[in-house]
Order: sequence, then structure tokens, then C-alpha cells
Amino acid sequence: MRLTDGAVDATEGVIWQRLLALFFPLWFGTLFQQLYNTVDTIVVGRFVGKQALAAVGCTATVISLTVGIFAGIASGAVVIIARYFGAKRDDFVRTEVHTAMLLSLIIGAAFTVLGYAAAPALLRLMDTTPDTISDATLYLRVYFLGMIPNVVYNMGTGVLRAVGDTKRPLYFLIAASVCNILLDLLLVLGLDMQVLGAALATVISQCLAAVLVVACLIRAKGEAYQLMPRKLRINRASLKHILGLGVPAALQSMTYSCSNILIQAVINSFGTDTVAAWSAYSKIDVLFWLFMNSMGLAVTTFVSQNYGAGKFERLKEGVRLSAKLSMGFTVGLSLFMVLLARPLLGIFITEAGVLDIGVEIMRLLVPCYITYVLVEILAGAVRGAGKALIPTLITVFGVCGLRVLWVFTAVPAHCTMLTVIASYPLTWVVTSLALIVS
Repeated sequence: MRLTDGAVDATEGVIWQRLLALFFPLWFGTLFQQLYNTVDTIVVGRFVGKQALAAVGCTATVISLTVGIFAGIASGAVVIIARYFGAKRDDFVRTEVHTAMLLSLIIGAAFTVLGYAAAPALLRLMDTTPDTISDATLYLRVYFLGMIPNVVYNMGTGVLRAVGDTKRPLYFLIAASVCNILLDLLLVLGLDMQVLGAALATVISQCLAAVLVVACLIRAKGEAYQLMPRKLRINRASLKHILGLGVPAALQSMTYSCSNILIQAVINSFGTDTVAAWSAYSKIDVLFWLFMNSMGLAVTTFVSQNYGAGKFERLKEGVRLSAKLSMGFTVGLSLFMVLLARPLLGIFITEAGVLDIGVEIMRLLVPCYITYVLVEILAGAVRGAGKALIPTLITVFGVCGLRVLWVFTAVPAHCTMLTVIASYPLTWVVTSLALIVS
């Protein structure tokens, strides 16, 4: 199997160089992907108002829930394709790719229908404030109408990641992000479409990203991962492989997001100012999560390829090195965010009362990031080895189960932001210890 420009064979070469070659395009790519919602938040928060900001912000947990489910399914395809790629099994790579891409179309269509219908109920379930629920419902429904290109894009970039090509997805996301920014300015500021304009800008940008990644796969002439529309079909064995690894990851992400929805419901009970502050904080907080998610994906690809090639010592060294790199980055980012909390939050909101709440949230939660690092690295490594059930069970019980228990016991007794925020480091530490022991 020959490698195209941008693809990385993680089974050869200097380990840290291969890890970073996988990581950096993923990091920048997810950073640009996050710009979809972040630009919406900046434009809406500064030029429409705090109610609109809260409306867009409170949809984030629902969006994360849906994205997490199909990203989990896509991760199953990434592991299998990367393993066959590392083992030089071109025939199996072709079968897995076409099964995965057709599956993404089916999942996208299902999410479109279900998400559009369930949007109001999900927002009411989170006790969304009365002054924001109308705009939040509108934003969420428009978002779900763009679910097919969203899912197709994520599956397509998963295929590219599996063969070590993380550069071209980055270029596609840059193009889509620029499109999103221009449309935000046109629709929200120019045409005064407010929340609807922000939602339409996001969906149109997602469509552009999907078109670019599908075109890339179709034009990969001579490659085992080339997409040929006429060969799209579900292979039962391939589907079993993908779902066997993807469903546990999707369930893990789903339960994680459900616990965050529960947290969002508690935040909503504190009022619009707190919801707006939490929304603004979450757009800064995402810098950490983008890094960790990208490193986790890089580790999964690195482990999958080396597992397929039978290079187990190289695999272990890569995991150890990625943990050290992540720890160093987390310490630096935490200091940066704590010291510059107010000016960073000021990018999204200008009201003094909201800023004060946001600064308090950041100074309480950001120093705890270090307790999460091993959760992502170890779970990604185990998943890359094809053992999705173990990290799923540990995360479900360690993060989600314990967090839900905390919200229903500790929070009612001491209903403060400090009590709510304490659920994060508590569950991260427990889950890290469980993964280390396992």
C-alpha cells in the first residue's frame, strides 16, 4: 500500500515525531471545527444580547450528545481501518470504508428526524429558562437539519485519520470555518437574522466540509480507502466489526453527555446570567478539550496501526510519551487561562455581572484539568487495541454514574456553583485511578 501525501505510517520512524505528525493536524482541525459554534457565540453574545447567547450556549450539551454518539461509531471504523492499514490488508480496508460511509448516511438521516422532533423536549428536560427556550429550539432544530453532512464529514475524516492523513481534514475545516465566519457576519449582522442566521451559517459550513471530504475520498485513485459510490453497501462482517467497537464508545460518549445535560440543568436553575457566564466559559474551556480529544485520537490511531503491525513495545512507549506531553501542555494552559480569565471571557460578553460569575467558574475549575489527562490517554490507547468495552464501563461508572450521584445528593444539600463544579475533578480522579488499575 502506497502512502499519499499527508498520510502517516505510525509503525515506522521516531515515535514522538509520528505522534506529533498525527496530533497537530487533528488539534488544528478540531480547533477550526469548534469555530463553528464559537463564532456564533461571539457574534450572538456581543451583537444580539445575553438571552441569545444563553440560547445558543444551552444547546451545546445536546449537540455534544449527538456528535458524541456518531463520533463513537466513527471511532470503531477508525480502529478497524487503521488496524488493517497497519497490517497492509488493502481488501479489508476497502470493504470497511464503504460500509462505514453508507452507515454514516443512515445514521445522519435517523438523527435528522429524531433530533428535529425531540429538540423542544430535550431543552425542557434541562429546565431551559423561559426567555431563551424559543431561540434555543430554533437553533437546535436548524442544526439537526444539517445532521447528514455532519455525520458524513465525521466518518470521512475518520477514514482519513485511520490511514494517518490528518492534514487534508484540517484544510477542509479551515475552508468551512472561513465560510462560517463570513456567513455569520452576513446573516446575523448584515441581514439581522439573529439566532436563525447563526444556525444557518453553521449548517451551510458543515455541508461544505462534507462535500470536500467526500470529494477527497472519491479522488483517492489507486488507494485502498478510495470511495466509489457504486460500491456503497453494508457488509455484515464489517458492520459487526465497526459496531462492536463503535457502539461501546458511542454509549460512553452518550452517558458522558447525559451527565453534562444534567449539570446544564442545574446551571440553568441559577438564572440567565449564570447560563450566559457558563456558555462563555465553555468556549474558552474548549481549548483544553480540543487538545485532549486530539491527543486521544492520535493515540488511538498510533496504537491501532502498531497493534495491527504487532509492534507492542513501540505501542507502549507511544502511550507513555503522549501522557507526558499532555501533562506539560495542561499545566501551561491552566496557568494561561487562570491569569487571563477576565479578558478571555470579555471576548464573548461585556456585562460586568456575567463576567464576575465567569471568572469565578474559571478559577475554580481550570486548575483541576490535570486530573483528567490520563482518562483520555489511557482510554484512547485501550480503544486503539480493539478493547472498547473496558474504557466504556470505567467511564460510565467512574465519570457518569458518580457525577449523577453527586448531582442528586450533594448538590441539593449545598446548591452552589462550587458544589456543581466539584463533580468534575472528583469523577476525573476516580476514573483515572480505575483505568490505571485495569
